Amino acid sequence: MNFKEFLAAGKEQLSTAGIDPIDAEHLMAYALGISRMELHNPVIVEDRLAGFEDLTILEETFWKLLDDRANHEPLQYLTGVAYFRYLEIQVGPGVLVPRPESELLVQAVLDHCEKNSEKLTGVISVVDLGSGSGALALAISTENPQTRVIAVEKDPAAIEWLKKNVSRINEQVRIVEGDVVDALEGVTCDVVIANPPYVPDSQELPRDVADHEPAVALFGGPTGLDIPGRFIDTAARLLKPGGFFALEHTEDQGPALEKLLAENFRDILCHLDLTARPRYTTAVRK
Repeated sequence: MNFKEFLAAGKEQLSTAGIDPIDAEHLMAYALGISRMELHNPVIVEDRLAGFEDLTILEETFWKLLDDRANHEPLQYLTGVAYFRYLEIQVGPGVLVPRPESELLVQAVLDHCEKNSEKLTGVISVVDLGSGSGALALAISTENPQTRVIAVEKDPAAIEWLKKNVSRINEQVRIVEGDVVDALEGVTCDVVIANPPYVPDSQELPRDVADHEPAVALFGGPTGLDIPGRFIDTAARLLKPGGFFALEHTEDQGPALEKLLAENFRDILCHLDLTARPRYTTAVRK
């Protein structure tokens, strides 16, 4: 087998299916058990190929992965890993793949904790509402050891992934299984972070997302604001006066969310993502 030609054929298959051909490199690296960067090191590749008694096994594995990706199964589901900030988050069917945009949400919380370090002495209590895979909770907990994070999730499939990631990355993160509406009654905290289901029910999504990722983690009602509204109510209940709230949303939901936040929050600010689109809002509890 000519390795370069084999990989090139995989790229062509994905390109024909409308998929980024670079994904073929990710899949080949996964099949070989190396990183994508190592895939470009001929010595490492030859060493890995030599470890296969029968290269047809590698070929069959690679072509199966390519077929699944060409059918728009998320790359992260196929490799089992989503890279989020400094972490490798395990993901698969039943849980939302963490997005790069959400890394900015985490950064907003970390910046708040740093800027208010004189006020936030001792343990900083953080609640991640609708935690999913645990990406937000685990990023905060590992990047700021002063935080103690509670991850709230109700979906059984997502909870399984959440437990896997917490056990692997930081067992100090506490998992609470339940709906955000009535979770943590009587608890107060310093920070709430949330990436709720906010996509309007009628909005069309890319096939990767629509066909494979869980609808319960995506859709937020006719306007997409029903579930974010519940998250806002819960944040208002949980946060201490002066507590910080960070909420992800679509690029056109900022003004509506500002109105929902106005009753219980001040210093409401809508922030842009790396493509200069409104992506998340921060606010301070009155």
